[in-house]
Amino acid sequence: EVDWFSLASILFLLMFAPLIVYYFIMSCDQYQCSLIDPLIDLLTGNKHLSDIWNKTPTLTYRAASIYTLWVVFQMLLYLFIPDFCHKFLPGYVGGVQEGAVTPAGVVNKYEINGLQAWIITHVLWFANAYYFHWFSPTIIFDNWIPLLWCANVLGYAVSTFAMIKSYFFPTSAEDCKFTGNFFYDYMMGIEFNPRIGKWFDFKLFFNGRPGIVAWTLINLSYAAKQQELYGQVTNSMILVNVLQGIYVLDFFWNEAWYLKTIDICHDHFGWYLGWGDCGLYLVYHPVQLCTANAIGILMLGLIGYYIFRMTNHQKDLFRRTNGNCKIWGKKPEYIECSYMSVDGTKYYSKLMTSGFWGWARHFNYTGDLMGSLAYCLTCGFEHILPYFYIVYMTILLTHRCIRDEHRCFSKYGKDWKRYTAAVPYRLIPGIF
Repeated sequence: EVDWFSLASILFLLMFAPLIVYYFIMSCDQYQCSLIDPLIDLLTGNKHLSDIWNKTPTLTYRAASIYTLWVVFQMLLYLFIPDFCHKFLPGYVGGVQEGAVTPAGVVNKYEINGLQAWIITHVLWFANAYYFHWFSPTIIFDNWIPLLWCANVLGYAVSTFAMIKSYFFPTSAEDCKFTGNFFYDYMMGIEFNPRIGKWFDFKLFFNGRPGIVAWTLINLSYAAKQQELYGQVTNSMILVNVLQGIYVLDFFWNEAWYLKTIDICHDHFGWYLGWGDCGLYLVYHPVQLCTANAIGILMLGLIGYYIFRMTNHQKDLFRRTNGNCKIWGKKPEYIECSYMSVDGTKYYSKLMTSGFWGWARHFNYTGDLMGSLAYCLTCGFEHILPYFYIVYMTILLTHRCIRDEHRCFSKYGKDWKRYTAAVPYRLIPGIF
């Protein structure tokens, strides 16, 4: 059943999310990142919508070619080059790995080779920048708005294809979920793990490869543009590259762990996962931070990353050992819960109440938000636009908390109430 608020939110996002992103990009391109000046021009009659639109770069064959080659290249790395990094990197888990059991009892296998794809891509990027010179390192920035159009086309095309596929040739019909509401099904997805062939998994590829591999390249392109325009790369740009680079590398180092997250284990594949940066602002407004501010932002980002990683590590360790481990030097405390599957079988789970998981039920998100805030702070306080990122992440992760807890309450019932009584806060101990 889809309530009216969820439906209204979905319709709003489907219609306006691309326009909001366009407005931010246009503000930087035409108004030096001011969010107010475009509105003032429109309201006072200084400009019309057509004037702004006519100055906006359109979709070009060059951008379409770049984007197509990029996605195809990442597909080739994903499908045809088995992982070799796990053979010589201690502690790294790659190669063929099993995902969680789906509601229909299916266990999918995945080729975990994201770290390898990231390394190959960046080796080629730097080889081009310093030796081959096939294209300028600023190529992403120079084609940014046309590439944005390409990304939107792909996002809607993949989401539409996934919906059609779910009706006519689903990978696992038993794992499909139909609500009867077209817009909700389009947004949140019908198929659980849509695939083409044995290995091309929509979730793993579109959540990670084209976008997250590109994240660090985008930042490097912004840094190159800053060097081209001003003859230097500011410490704020370096901070953004370093902090977000750590986050990206963490994602790919722990890609096998990602198979156990809410995205893979619980979400169906729709527009929410198929469609859906501070560095861009710093090209237009280079910020050279004082040493104290740079160190403070770096520490905030690193502490946020430490909390994010260690919280997830504690949970993973607890699960892998079934609680037979030590968290902060002590045997972890937990609440044992039971639940019934659709076939009437009773199962048991353990919900940890020790370590960071005793501080808040989603303390990993708290670390994520600290890192997000650090990215924004590198931009200073001249404009509000860079801070949209922390606002977006706060809304996204709070909504994810609520979705996850609704699912857990439906699953565990009174046992979930015992758990929330033991760990009363969601994100911020003592506050929320």
